[in-house]
Amino acid sequence: MIDLNEEPLEQLTCEKHMAIVPGAGHLFEEPGTLDQVVILARGWFVPRLSQRG
Repeated sequence: MIDLNEEPLEQLTCEKHMAIVPGAGHLFEEPGTLDQVVILARGWFVPRLSQRG
């Protein structure tokens, strides 16, 4: 799945970052993995959305 996400990531022209959640499958069904995704997403979005306010 990582390979499938690298090409679209490279096409983005904005600030970007791909994080890998250890032990996570492509649906994040493993315990705690979706929570980790939420933490990572929040850490990226909150500072950027706060700048716009």
